[in-house]
Amino acid sequence: MTDKVYNVLFLCTGNSARSILGEALMNKLGAGRFRAWSAGSQPKGAVHPMALSVLSGLGFETEGMRSKSWDEFAAPGAPQFDFIFTVCDNAAGEACPVWIGHPMTAHWGIEDPAAVEGEGQRDAFLTALRYLRNRITLFLELPLDALNDMAKQRKLKEIGQSEGASAQAGADA
Repeated sequence: MTDKVYNVLFLCTGNSARSILGEALMNKLGAGRFRAWSAGSQPKGAVHPMALSVLSGLGFETEGMRSKSWDEFAAPGAPQFDFIFTVCDNAAGEACPVWIGHPMTAHWGIEDPAAVEGEGQRDAFLTALRYLRNRITLFLELPLDALNDMAKQRKLKEIGQSEGASAQAGADA
């Protein structure tokens, strides 16, 4: 067993909802073994208020969370990532920066809770949070030190195809 701390980046186009939820979940559930960040290709500039409301209501740390560009993490001095997960179908199809260290990547797409307006929005965010929690829990249970890269990549893809997978994530690519 290693004492390595794995760095994880969650990507979504706007970096205001799903990737923020992923960052908060991984930082809490990873219990110091994992350190997570989130970013977007076209950040909205602000975290969705419902994301912050749902997270803080469930006891997650939200201070300092912000919508930011993935360019911030491709610059010199940025953390070197071990894993990068796209959580929206648009980000999965975009040309990403070249990441230092060639991290393992997977698409864990789920539907955008921010697309739901009105009364059902909180429930949509709670559902997205549940789907991401399930994926992250499965990921955290993997014996990362015991798996070769091919097996890890296969497992990451399987996790992305679990309950709640978006159309692209559920497709057998």
